Amino acid sequence: MTDLLPDPGLAPGQLLARGVCRHLRDHDFACLEEFVPDRGLRVDVMALGPKGELWIVECKSSRADYTSDTKWQGYLPFADRFFWAVDTAFPAEVLPAETGLIIADAFGAEMVRMPQATPLAAARRKAQTAKFARCAAIRLQGLRDPMGRAAG
Repeated sequence: MTDLLPDPGLAPGQLLARGVCRHLRDHDFACLEEFVPDRGLRVDVMALGPKGELWIVECKSSRADYTSDTKWQGYLPFADRFFWAVDTAFPAEVLPAETGLIIADAFGAEMVRMPQATPLAAARRKAQTAKFARCAAIRLQGLRDPMGRAAG
C-alpha cells in the first residue's frame, strides 16, 4: 500500500530517478543512483545492462534544473548512451536531439527516444564496471551493517 504514494522525503528529481530505475530494472539493467564516475562528477542514475553496456540518465524536474546543469557533457565519456528523464510537464523540445529521452514519474517510466550508442573504450568500460560493482557492494554492506566502518 505504501507504493501507491510518492515518498514525501524525496526531491522531485529523486522521484524521477526511482521511476527510471524501476523501468530499467524491467529491462534487466542494474541501477545505482547518485553514482560518481569520476572526481567532480555525480550522475543521477548509472545503469549497467545485461551485455555490460553503461547508460547514464540525468533526471530534470524543471526547465531551471536543466538550464543550471553545466556538467552534463562531462558525463558523456563515461557511458555508451546518455538520457534525460523528465516528467510529462517538462518542455522536452529544449533537450538536445542527439540525447535520449525518458518520460518518468515516481512509479515508472517510458523510453521515448533512444540515443545513438557511443561505445566506451575497453579500458574505461572495465574501470567503470569495477567502480560500479564496488559502489553497489559497499552500499549493500552499509544496509546490512549501518554501524560498520564507512568506506574511505
